Amino acid sequence: MAVKQQNRAKSVAEILKYKPKALPFTGAWFDSFGTPELSGCWLIWGNSGNGKTRFTLQLCKYLANFGRVAYNSLEEGLSLSFQSAIKAVGMRDVTRRFVLLDKEPIDELRARLSGQKSPDVVVIDSIQYSGLSKDTAKALVDEFPRKLFIFVSHADGKNPAGRPASAIRFHAGVKLWVEGYRIPAPVSRYKDGECTPFTIWTEGAERYWVKITD
Repeated sequence: MAVKQQNRAKSVAEILKYKPKALPFTGAWFDSFGTPELSGCWLIWGNSGNGKTRFTLQLCKYLANFGRVAYNSLEEGLSLSFQSAIKAVGMRDVTRRFVLLDKEPIDELRARLSGQKSPDVVVIDSIQYSGLSKDTAKALVDEFPRKLFIFVSHADGKNPAGRPASAIRFHAGVKLWVEGYRIPAPVSRYKDGECTPFTIWTEGAERYWVKITD
């Protein structure tokens, strides 16, 4: 039986007609990340104690202005420290548009995303605890082209730890290394010109970077 070929070849006219769901970031969010699409994937990585979770939750709160957000905490799950982080960023302000998935396996997450009124944005924290390989991570993103996936990763030095995270870094539209409560050099394909460093926590960043420069 002949396999029906998908129409993957796009004309210039079709390309110009494409209307992505752009996220109208403003202020510091725009300065650092531009105007991203509600699709594809981001990668956030860093060493423990540098503000990675705090930033990811700040990002979730901001993204909740544009759609429903699910945070799949595979590594920590529901815990006192996660509860404290939720309180610190004021997540109560977006309580109807944010949900924590308590160590939800990827197969169950996939079923959730296939349902009606499923989340628009999915955080997977962390890639190391997900069981995803570089191929299955890409397949997950490709399976849901109208979702935005945000992968959180451990670090090996200043690089993402492991092959799956390294592969995601290559494909990610936004790449964010977290150090000392700051994203010192954001990389975003959605920003024309240079991306401005993003401060996660002013007091913590000032203490850290003063020590680094002394």
